[in-house]
Amino acid sequence: MMMQGIRKASQGFLGKLVVSVMFGVLILAFAIWGVGDIFRGYGRNEVAKVGKTEIGVEQVRTAYQNEIQNLIRQQRRQISPEMARALGLDRQVLSRLVSEATLDQTARDMGLAVSDETIRNLIFDDPVFRDAAGQFSAARFNELLRSNGYSEQSYVALQRATVLRQQVAEMISGGFTIPVALPEIGNRLRNEKRAITFARMPASAAGEIAAPTDEQLKTFYNDRKIAFRAPEFRSAAVLAITADAVADPSKVTDDEAKARYEALKAQRFTTAETRTVEQISFPNAEEAKTAKAKIDGGESFDELATQRNVAFKDLVLGTFTRDQIFDPAVRDAAFALEQGGVSAPVQSAFGTVLLRVTKIDPQHVRPYEEVAAEVKQEIAKGHATSRITELHDKIEDERASAKPLAEIAKQFNLQLRNAGPVSQANTKPDGSRETALPGGDATLRAIFASDIGVDNEAIRLPQNAGYVWFDVTKIDPSRDRSFDEVKGEVETQWRAEETATKLSAKARELVQKLDKGEAFQAVASAAGLTVETATGLTRQEQRAELPANVVTQVFGTVAGKANSAAAADGSRILFKVDSATVPPYVRTAQEAENFVRLLTSNLSEGLLMQYVVERQAKLGVSINEAAFRNATGGAQN
Repeated sequence: MMMQGIRKASQGFLGKLVVSVMFGVLILAFAIWGVGDIFRGYGRNEVAKVGKTEIGVEQVRTAYQNEIQNLIRQQRRQISPEMARALGLDRQVLSRLVSEATLDQTARDMGLAVSDETIRNLIFDDPVFRDAAGQFSAARFNELLRSNGYSEQSYVALQRATVLRQQVAEMISGGFTIPVALPEIGNRLRNEKRAITFARMPASAAGEIAAPTDEQLKTFYNDRKIAFRAPEFRSAAVLAITADAVADPSKVTDDEAKARYEALKAQRFTTAETRTVEQISFPNAEEAKTAKAKIDGGESFDELATQRNVAFKDLVLGTFTRDQIFDPAVRDAAFALEQGGVSAPVQSAFGTVLLRVTKIDPQHVRPYEEVAAEVKQEIAKGHATSRITELHDKIEDERASAKPLAEIAKQFNLQLRNAGPVSQANTKPDGSRETALPGGDATLRAIFASDIGVDNEAIRLPQNAGYVWFDVTKIDPSRDRSFDEVKGEVETQWRAEETATKLSAKARELVQKLDKGEAFQAVASAAGLTVETATGLTRQEQRAELPANVVTQVFGTVAGKANSAAAADGSRILFKVDSATVPPYVRTAQEAENFVRLLTSNLSEGLLMQYVVERQAKLGVSINEAAFRNATGGAQN
């Protein structure tokens, strides 16, 4: 049975063979649990060692490069090594390899083995290696292995290791089944609905807050000093080349711009004629002809509509361009009328109608002179693409000769930005926001991952939009700010906490009244609050008037009871749970089956994760930081 399960789980080329795909939770769990705490020196050519299993520099380097390539394919853009490290990809790869090595060492300790025949059958049964006739093709097998960087021996070794890891996983969590009560609890958590009556208590309901003394503020500050600590700030010289920065519209001739204008005029610079159309429908053509004769005799379209009890909202068909009217008969008739004119009876797709056009907005074409600058800028940006590549290569040459960014910017007539001081949250020391950096968050993360004097790689912008270089010029470490520096912030937070405390106490008083049986309307009215209701609330729901934390509190309150919860704006929501309903649990329902499957998978993975963590502790894990940086191209300290 075990081998049948393994055979089924192992089908599929390469990606399906990697055990981390089955147990992705392990990677993240190990990254959180252990890597940061166990780094210490080891053999020069080994990045890590789990028990007696070694992870070499080349193994880490290959796995890391493969992950970067996978990420590039997923994101459909270039990912530089600097960006990959900022995303933590290097640590994730190491975590995966350490988890795999743990399972490998465990399999060896247990004396587990896989026969050559089993591996041969797995390969021969893999559909990806079959030819058009459905037979195993040695030529296709070798071609796919070669294109993916595998030899026959390394691929067989990968298959064998994967099957052994799955054997260990199967022994730990393969027979796991969840208790019958859990799906029923899951049904309640997912599908329970509640109805509440509620009222918002504004911050003003807390009453007047007396001005604090300096002593009160200092005590408040000392108790929460870390909350007022200044974050680390960094300054950096930033040089970016983008199409906007490099484009030179002055070099675009009028002839070139006019040619582009003519090519784009119809779809970009022309606003089509629109007409506001009204219609009156008739049950047959004869009644429509009679009505048209009345209009021709002097009766108005509006009078006719009133006689036929057609409301104004039903009279107006809408405002359309010619292409927006799908009915050809209505379209042709409407666009043949003068403004204010009424059509002859029209046989539309939905019956006979009379049409009136009440307003005509004629077609408008923006003249070349009005859009010349826009067109030239667009053309210049297109020309800039080739110049970006050329500039990139030249700047890289200058960087290789250790020339400062300021000199490079001056040499190529580019704008150098001296950014900062800025925190990792992109704020300035005064609390205001720093203007977005070229490259956005990726550039900011890279600045904080670097150091003064480090030669940083260029950051490639998405969609090949350009490049960003930076040099960290100053680092202001995180520090404690004095009371005088933050007195204003301290008082603001003190007042917020005092208000919240008083508001909470006021809410408790109202809750007690409600729980004693007083009517919600009476309690709320006496407190000057406006009563509202909400029905059909689920645990996952968020509404503008009921934030997630309030909904959580609602579901934590017994039906028939009252409670309150703080809102983000400083107000508080007073509520009473009027009802709680749970649909019957049906084991055969598709939703229930999906939940059981997902819950079983998650609990099985959690069980395996705990086992791997315990095994790592017993086997011993050591990491060579220097070798790790060498394998992933990280900066040396």
